[in-house]
Amino acid sequence: MKIIILIITVMFISMDREPDFQQKPTYRTLSKEESRVILEKGTERPWTGKYTSLKEKGTYICNHCGAALYRSDAKFDSDCGWPSFDDEIKGAVTRVPDADGRRTEIICSNCNGHLGHVFEGEGFTEKDTRHCVNSVSINFIPAVLEKGTYATAIFAGGCFWGVEYFLQQDPGVLAVVSGYIGGYVKNPSYKEVCTGKTGHAEAVRVVYDPRKTTYEKLVKLFLEIHDPTQVDRQGPDIGNQYRSGIFYVNEEQRVIADKYLNILREKGYKIATELTAATDFYDAEDYHQDYYVGNGKTPYCHGYTKRF
Repeated sequence: MKIIILIITVMFISMDREPDFQQKPTYRTLSKEESRVILEKGTERPWTGKYTSLKEKGTYICNHCGAALYRSDAKFDSDCGWPSFDDEIKGAVTRVPDADGRRTEIICSNCNGHLGHVFEGEGFTEKDTRHCVNSVSINFIPAVLEKGTYATAIFAGGCFWGVEYFLQQDPGVLAVVSGYIGGYVKNPSYKEVCTGKTGHAEAVRVVYDPRKTTYEKLVKLFLEIHDPTQVDRQGPDIGNQYRSGIFYVNEEQRVIADKYLNILREKGYKIATELTAATDFYDAEDYHQDYYVGNGKTPYCHGYTKRF
């Protein structure tokens, strides 16, 4: 996932109460045309979709639930009238027999929303696969974020799978990417980070819409979905790569994060969370992205505990 990308599940839960992580997620309200395509398995007219010819780098997400589906490097020009991809993010797309008995339908693995159809043997790319996707079924998050439209936050709180899972549930979060930060080795692999010798922490990069949520809200949520008092570990995962940390990207973020860390200290918590300026963030391997959504499981070492 080269941003994004990442899952991401965008859930529209009430902004005036704490999130209920046991409730069934609800999804974005769809327009009449979006409902016709995504829920009723319709098809938009060719050459009318806004993403058919888009070549910008970024990640394509489900327009219903926000799950990351495709990376821009898998997109190619098939001249068919719809966006075409020769590969999906692992576990993000499910193939099912189409009702017509001939084609293979593709749906979002997270919400079962209709995406389009998949075809093989056409020879467009080396992978010989074409995901023919309706633009209406997807949304696009650019790799280079437009200032003022999107913002980023970086957190480390043990295994990135669990942190990713819970942060995806804020209604303003567009994508969460698992990765590595805080070390001194360029482009580290998971195997290298697991040795504890690269200096990196397993972390997540959150892309969010400041019009729908705030950095303050994300910091509070982060400090409530993992144990910020544990040193170099989180639950059964032990090692410096599992340390707790907030990596701020500007002074405003530093001040906000410091405020809430101090509030917890005043409440008697012995805070182990490090507050550090963000350095290079490296995306983790594909199989780490949207792990729990892709595997149908829930976190084993993270949970929600109200602290504020």
